[in-house]
Amino acid sequence: MAARISIKHLIPFTTPSHFSATKPSLFSSYSASHHSKTLEFLDSCQSLPQLFQIQAHLIITGLLQVQNPSFSCRFLNLCTQHCNVEYTALVFKCIDFPDTFSVNTVIKAYVCSSVPHNAVVFYFQRLKNGFLPNSFTFPPLMSSCAKAGNLDLGQKCHGQLMKNGVDGVLHVQNSLVHFYSCCGFIGLARQVFDEMPQRDAVSWNSIVNGYVKVGELVVARQLFDAMPVRNLVGWNVMMNGYLNLNNPGKCLKLFREMALRGLNGNDATVVIVLTACARSARMREGKSVHGCLIKVSKDLNLITSTTLIHMYSRCGRAEIARLIFDQMSVKNIVCWNAMILGYCIHGNPKDGLSLYADLLSSRLQGTEKDHVKNMKQGDGDLVLPDEITFVGVLCACAREGLLAEARTHFGDMSDLFGIKPNFAHYWCMANLLADVGLMPEAIKILKDIPAESNLPLESALWSELLGSARFGRDVSLGEQIANKLIEEDPKNFWHYLLLVNIYAAAGRWDEVAQTKKRMKKRGIERTPGCSLKDLKEIVDNMTET
Repeated sequence: MAARISIKHLIPFTTPSHFSATKPSLFSSYSASHHSKTLEFLDSCQSLPQLFQIQAHLIITGLLQVQNPSFSCRFLNLCTQHCNVEYTALVFKCIDFPDTFSVNTVIKAYVCSSVPHNAVVFYFQRLKNGFLPNSFTFPPLMSSCAKAGNLDLGQKCHGQLMKNGVDGVLHVQNSLVHFYSCCGFIGLARQVFDEMPQRDAVSWNSIVNGYVKVGELVVARQLFDAMPVRNLVGWNVMMNGYLNLNNPGKCLKLFREMALRGLNGNDATVVIVLTACARSARMREGKSVHGCLIKVSKDLNLITSTTLIHMYSRCGRAEIARLIFDQMSVKNIVCWNAMILGYCIHGNPKDGLSLYADLLSSRLQGTEKDHVKNMKQGDGDLVLPDEITFVGVLCACAREGLLAEARTHFGDMSDLFGIKPNFAHYWCMANLLADVGLMPEAIKILKDIPAESNLPLESALWSELLGSARFGRDVSLGEQIANKLIEEDPKNFWHYLLLVNIYAAAGRWDEVAQTKKRMKKRGIERTPGCSLKDLKEIVDNMTET
């Protein structure tokens, strides 16, 4: 625990009357030594309680109000580290003479928050108050627009930076390349990149990443090969590009090339390589990476251990994955899911159901249902199952033909844990019902799926589970059900979307394209707010997130 800062160290007064910021004698009595001491505490603050003590001192002495950036700027920066953005904004309002650094600090705080677009709102508000931006104002602004995916807002900020004459500054140009790349306008990103008189590693990595994001790996690789100097970030970007576009072989080939050049990877590299080994069932290469990790450090971090569990499970060695799981001193729901899914999908389903029971008994023993429903995943050491956990559990029930157990778990999702079932859960139940001869009920459960329960197709999160939730008669069963629903209601968008999901889960992309053509020919309109983006990547990425 961080040491408590005593108010005696901060305030050179002992009588209550001296705690009034309205007395002129306070500032005259504030010596240079105490000025230095306050700055020292500002620099050494490491916790929220310490920050509140310092804030009390600054308020009492009026140092937030005086035009002295050595206090206000440093304290505001501390707020961004220990407090939420709302608190930081309130502190900013207490500063009578905020300088450019202070405004930039609040903009950065908004960018790192859940409301990044408010950075732009705040910027234009400060402009009305006479704020003069500098070159460090615009990179976080462009980042906020990139996070919000708002092209119009970003172009307004682009106009602002040109108006202020900083469009020729390297880090500002890099932020423009990043922004346009994130919004999918790779042509505009390339235009900015080509017009840059100077480029650094960030410039090259940003444009390569831009082409990777839009799936143009050939151009991305050409730019990667043309880099004057390639750092680890660039290698990771390119390897991750191959991995995400379902080419783990090229990812591993590039990793070997990187290793031959004597460049050591980082944690991100390890995760990428182990994931590539998992997807391509290269356990030998994965074990080699595992061995290197053990030589470097016996204590693997949470993310690396979880990725190893996934890799061994995908390669059919759930028993090795379990050894890693049991050795982990700290476990979150992601690693629990990785091990449960490893059993339920790639190993022995009964072991997966047993581990799920262990999760409940170790964390929820003796709790009441109403209490469980109000608990949150981040409450202390509490680990509760989530929607991913239940896909694994329902998959295990389907593989074992455990209809009664599946019904119980399906009910527990909403009744006990407050989790709304989505397409993957309904799909598992439909497979199980059909396999035990209850075809009418299987059709009904898919027919009655609530529209809001459909998977977020813009995410690659669900594919492995959709692909693995195909049992018994495999994809032909789902195809039969979906086509029957389309026959009954040929104008229903959701029935076509079900068929697209089924084909995508099976990797039958020609049929995905044909179904979309059939929809277009029949004039089937997509529902507002829904995307028919291909589920490519969905079958391999679920447990890797």
